[in-house]
Amino acid sequence: MSAAGVVTVSYGSEGVLDGFLASLEHASVSELQVVVADNRPDAGGPVRELAERYGVAYLPMSANLGYGGAMNAAVRSLPSDVAWVLVSNPDIKIHPGAIDELVRVGESDARIGAVGPLVETDGEIYPSARAIPSLRMGLGHALFANIWPSNPWSRKYHSDNERPPRERDAGWLSGSCLLIRREAFDAVGGFDDRFFMYFEDVDLGYRLSKAGWRNRYAPSATVMHSGAHSTDEHSTKMVLVHHESAYRFLSSKYRGWYLAPVRLAVRVGLSTRAYLVTRVFNRR
Repeated sequence: MSAAGVVTVSYGSEGVLDGFLASLEHASVSELQVVVADNRPDAGGPVRELAERYGVAYLPMSANLGYGGAMNAAVRSLPSDVAWVLVSNPDIKIHPGAIDELVRVGESDARIGAVGPLVETDGEIYPSARAIPSLRMGLGHALFANIWPSNPWSRKYHSDNERPPRERDAGWLSGSCLLIRREAFDAVGGFDDRFFMYFEDVDLGYRLSKAGWRNRYAPSATVMHSGAHSTDEHSTKMVLVHHESAYRFLSSKYRGWYLAPVRLAVRVGLSTRAYLVTRVFNRR
């Protein structure tokens, strides 16, 4: 089995990082190269201390580079012989043997560029393998998901989430926990660090597919996700970031000059939704 590495990004994540690092002990029978990138190194030394306790590499960032930027730096720091890289949130716990199972699935076909596990959250299966949003689907889902949950665009966006789940190809896989072939990651230039947070995984899956790689969902490997702890204190700001990232992805996908009016409509629609959602947050 090829050598595997693990990278995660902390932003004041010491409360959950301990559980993540502890879960790696039984995630693979092979030794893992682990890197913790710290987007908030000025907050003290608890993240560094945890990295030292578990004997993993600690990589402080010079500034908060966001999820994708810090992940790129962490991947670059891994030894060159690491063929597979698990990129993961720190609030994930990896089930025993899950990394080996992801590598097994990935190595079953040389065209597989990324493999995603089944992600459990609050006792439910999170929809972590989805279709790439089209302009109509993405805009419809973004505008109506909260006020009209059964709208046809959201239903189509989630339509691939079969029960029981099965191994299959997907348009993109959740960046909360994702095994990536190092060769494929390097070939597409890693995460696009223009996405500070949100949609960097959608964009990566899209670019992998365009480059001829497969995104494979492997529910035979399981992880548990406890939630978005690092954004809880900044919900209003994160809503704005999420909508900005959605616009960046859709405008990049549909970037022809003749689509300028469509991009303007997307910008107006997403800005309106962001305004309405942030008003809800501010009333709490």
